Amino acid sequence: MEALTGLSLVVIFAIVIFLFVFLYFVPIGLFITAFFSGVRLKILSDLVGMRLRKVPPVIIVRSIITATKAGIKVELAKLEAHYLAGGNVIKVINALISADKANLGLTFERATAIDLAGRDVLEAVKMSVIPKVIETPVVAAVAKDGIQLKAIARITVRANIDRLVGGAGEATILARVGEGIVSTIGSSDSHKKVLENPDTISKSVLAKGLDSGTAFEILSIDIADVDIGQNIGAILQTDQAEADLKVARAKAEERRAAAVALEQEMIAEVAKQRAKVIEAEAEVPRAIAEAFRSGNLGVMDYYKLKNIQADTEMRDAISKPEPKKGKDQNG
Repeated sequence: MEALTGLSLVVIFAIVIFLFVFLYFVPIGLFITAFFSGVRLKILSDLVGMRLRKVPPVIIVRSIITATKAGIKVELAKLEAHYLAGGNVIKVINALISADKANLGLTFERATAIDLAGRDVLEAVKMSVIPKVIETPVVAAVAKDGIQLKAIARITVRANIDRLVGGAGEATILARVGEGIVSTIGSSDSHKKVLENPDTISKSVLAKGLDSGTAFEILSIDIADVDIGQNIGAILQTDQAEADLKVARAKAEERRAAAVALEQEMIAEVAKQRAKVIEAEAEVPRAIAEAFRSGNLGVMDYYKLKNIQADTEMRDAISKPEPKKGKDQNG
């Protein structure tokens, strides 16, 4: 009796394990749901095959049920392939349904390509139906009169389904619009003209076709705000004047240093010549003494020489003008 009881437990345990494995590989509830939704599945090749291929049947079957109910025909094998490639099957199906309702003509192949390219295909479809507004940061530009203007633009864009794969993103749109704003303001003769007609900026930028090569189509560019910034022209002129003043001071200092150096050189030369004169004057007594010793100069000749020297000094003193006397000296 005990042996029969132990055998019964083993059989029950084996049956439970078998049912667990069977229900794991063959989700009966999912099969029934698909059947009554109009989706015909094969238990072995489809459900069991997905388990063996490590594809979750719940995601694939529910996605194909959703597509079938929306009137979109999608092959089960293509959904499996997209999942195995790393795609988001649910977003692709939802994007196909939204595009079909909006008559965008989105195919399954293009939707999966957009999804595998790393873009949100569902968000792209929504943006194709409802345009998105992108606001630029503050763009500063200088008009020809030197006044700086700061502008903010709002760009209304719509996703271009055909260019989503390989097209540039929002950063490129913002960069191009900012460049266009700077170019338009910079080509204006006066900042007053820009303030009077800010729509000239949007018209000029929009006419340049900035959405080429991007994943978007620019519908409009609106200038939200324009403010006056600094007087860049005056600042540049002030900086230039300060720079010119520093250059002039440097050149003047250079000339002063050269003049001082020349003066010092002339003083040194005069001192050198003075030293030569003093040296020459020192040689005169020696020459006179040598003349006395050699007999070339007598006493009377020496006195005559001294008299001539004294007479010359007297004449020099007489020839000099007398200093003018002040009123106090004249009484």
